[in-house]
Amino acid sequence: MKRVISIVEDEKDLNELVRRYLEKDGYEVKSHLTYESAYAQIHNPDIQLWILDIMLDNRSGFDLIEEIRKINPTVPVIFMSARDKEFDRIIGLEKGSDDYITKPFSPKELVLRVNNIMRRVYKDDDRIEVDGYEIDLVQRKVYQHEIEIELTTKEFDLLMMFVRNKTIAFSREQILERVWETNYFGSDRVVDDTLRRLRKKLKALNIHTIYGYGYRLG
Repeated sequence: MKRVISIVEDEKDLNELVRRYLEKDGYEVKSHLTYESAYAQIHNPDIQLWILDIMLDNRSGFDLIEEIRKINPTVPVIFMSARDKEFDRIIGLEKGSDDYITKPFSPKELVLRVNNIMRRVYKDDDRIEVDGYEIDLVQRKVYQHEIEIELTTKEFDLLMMFVRNKTIAFSREQILERVWETNYFGSDRVVDDTLRRLRKKLKALNIHTIYGYGYRLG
């Protein structure tokens, strides 16, 4: 089951950029451009992490975290702000935030911070089982009967894309964008080659070929 993250950011382009990076890493993302839109979701029990901009339309992320904490005192919260001031960081910590990142920032850095918090807070899900294989999400290792099966970085990334999106069919182009990112300029045959190696190493993995389209796990 996907982890659910809620982003509250009134800069539409930044909101969309962060959303795309988080979804590419396997998260389900709920985006909000206004305080009111986010406030309407604070009772949603599925949200497992909030990313809050401090400066919103007519309210602030500080106001929103107070309302969130009334409903769920333990859900992780990350603040992001253009204001790199110690005062803001202190207020954020006092109000119960788990992290603070200053704009401009690398979306990859934000995703890494999200992953670290998720691993720390939701420790029970550090290992998952798929088709008889045990996957260690923290160490990025795969085991079968306690024996490690060595995967390359891209083989593991491809595996996790399927695992986090089980039963969803992906075209080669979609896989290329999610696993190799948009700055990859090679042939989409790299998807077939990597998947062929992955299937050879994980023979029981239930990945189906959808002829004329792409692939699906389960």
